[in-house]
Amino acid sequence: MPEPPPIEDYALLGDTNTAALVSRGGSLDWLCAPRFDSPACFAALLGGAGHGRWLIAPAGALRATHRHYRDGTLVLETEFETDEGAVRLIDFMPCPPGDERVDVVRIVQGVRGTVRMHMELVMRFDYGRIVPWLRREEGGLRAVAGPESLRLRSPVELTNEDFATRARFSVAAGESAAFALTWTASHRPMPETPDVERALETTDAWWRDWSERYAGHGAWREAVQRSLLTLKALTYAPTGGIVAAPTSSLPEQLGGRRNWDYRFCWLRDAAFTLYVLLTSGYVDEARAWRDWLLRAVAGRPEQLQVLYGIAGERRVPEMELDWLPGYAGSAPVRSGNGAHGQVQLDAYGSIMDMMHVARMHKVDYDHDAWRVERVLLDALESRWREPDASIWEVRGKPRQFTYSKVLAWVAFDRAVKAVERHGLEGPVDRWRKLRDAVHRDVCANGYDTGRKAFVQYYGGSALDASLLMIPKIGFLPARDPRVAGTVEAVQRELTKDGFVQRYLQQDDGVDGLAPGEGAFLPCSFWLADNLAMMGRRDEARELFERLLAVRNDVGLLAEEYDPRARRQLGNFPQALSHIALINTADNLARG
Repeated sequence: MPEPPPIEDYALLGDTNTAALVSRGGSLDWLCAPRFDSPACFAALLGGAGHGRWLIAPAGALRATHRHYRDGTLVLETEFETDEGAVRLIDFMPCPPGDERVDVVRIVQGVRGTVRMHMELVMRFDYGRIVPWLRREEGGLRAVAGPESLRLRSPVELTNEDFATRARFSVAAGESAAFALTWTASHRPMPETPDVERALETTDAWWRDWSERYAGHGAWREAVQRSLLTLKALTYAPTGGIVAAPTSSLPEQLGGRRNWDYRFCWLRDAAFTLYVLLTSGYVDEARAWRDWLLRAVAGRPEQLQVLYGIAGERRVPEMELDWLPGYAGSAPVRSGNGAHGQVQLDAYGSIMDMMHVARMHKVDYDHDAWRVERVLLDALESRWREPDASIWEVRGKPRQFTYSKVLAWVAFDRAVKAVERHGLEGPVDRWRKLRDAVHRDVCANGYDTGRKAFVQYYGGSALDASLLMIPKIGFLPARDPRVAGTVEAVQRELTKDGFVQRYLQQDDGVDGLAPGEGAFLPCSFWLADNLAMMGRRDEARELFERLLAVRNDVGLLAEEYDPRARRQLGNFPQALSHIALINTADNLARG
């Protein structure tokens, strides 16, 4: 099996219903339709071309490939240079999206000379397992299997061979050839093919109108705007939910087993996301995200989950797709995420912090929101001393994780502030006592006086980079010696070439984390935040600039980075990485 392109070789297309990944070489290798969490109809990213891909590229040898997004948009332009000349490939998903359909448009424009082109379309359904029936139609063909159908429209002659559709054509300077692929449910009439030029103009204007609402200036405006566009592309517009990433099973370690499905919405990302949306001027998106959360968590408080489906679904069962070999042989490939059934007590603090951020920025008050918060606080009052799986969703023995206790403090602290600052009603004296009790408990049991650092769980000695959040959420000031000691310990023991790992391999059954996992990019941004808050702004800026340099050529970040191999790892692009980038840029700009 050929080596797949590096993860950073991919660019993102999106229509705020789902997303696609296109490689630098012109191959669309990942698309789930009609939603992020649907079975993929292009899954070559996880197992070779036979599992579905759509390639458009020069037929001859390449001299160079250049690509970029049009400013302020998710319209991708890739220019291929050959000995014969040059062509431009324009890729986009029309926006705003149509009803119960997904479209991908690819336009080949001649720039110089005459270039021979090759198109290969391998259509598969159910994550590459199902070969559909093909039927020729005027101007293209249609593929059907079970509930799904795809239709390709193109002016060039198509041939079918070995269960693939191919075309050979040439494009001269000033000429163009357009391809439009439409997904729809097989029982529905196939919608009209979009007018590609009009769709391009509308999509370009739609993204520009959205991105220009960001009024930020300064040295990092481009990086922040691209990250905001990425977050918008990871939004499921019908419900307001924001997925952690549009992909499943891209590995944290090449060849490893830690390959998770991230096409869901995590509560712990909520406050971070809401903050960057509000501070960047996107109140409507923030309100929609807040409302998604309120719907998702409705129910008995002990049934609270850490993650939900994009419409708030609770059942996202994890299963292994054994017909896919995985990215670079990283198996198993998974659909669904078993972490939804874990106890992760930090989720309570994440919800309370999100609602606090919404109140601070005067997002429309919702009486039901405070009622939900009070119910959750009652549950947390009786549960905060329990062990759990915490932020890293360990699949070993539950522990008294320090991060979860810190987030319990956040929950009670934000409840106190809701009464003191915003006049909401509640037993504030009891919440103050609980807040103080949790704080004492963390400082007594989560801090190792010998190491002079906060540790991963009570009674242990391992470090955990999640504890870089302590000054960011106000548990202790950044200049507190205990925080300073934790930062120094993280820099000394959890960094690879300056980039931060979450924690180290352990032999006590806490988790199966193996040597070779990449550095966790959000934690690396959190370290930069800590340095800035401690007054070490030059160090913070230097680390931030190094993190910006990790982005790929179109400004995207995965979950992790291997500084030795100099390649990105994990699901891509990762919302939390881009959220952390925006936050750090804002922190440094304010100083």
